[in-house]
Amino acid sequence: MYNSASSHAQQRINQYLVKEIMDASPQQLLIKIYDFAILNCQRHNLAKTNHAIQELINSLNFEDESAKEISTGLLRLYQFCQDQMRKKEYEIVYKILTELRDTWRNAFNM
Repeated sequence: MYNSASSHAQQRINQYLVKEIMDASPQQLLIKIYDFAILNCQRHNLAKTNHAIQELINSLNFEDESAKEISTGLLRLYQFCQDQMRKKEYEIVYKILTELRDTWRNAFNM
């Protein structure tokens, strides 16, 4: 049965999340994607984890020469994580994503 009180609460939560995302800096968004990937890795959700990793891949910068080498290394790591998710090696993916997120957080002073 449809509960309008819980529906209203869910709508308020969704509005809050939309505002939080719209107001976030690029650095905060990157961390949110990592958090989403890590959470879904813990839940063993292949589709959502790999979708988040694909978003991380899409954010890589291959145009700037100074970023190209780092982006290439991250691309390989992300592709490895996607492959490991397909093999159900969740602990490996969790460890890599968590370490990468923590490294970015330190770099961004978050």
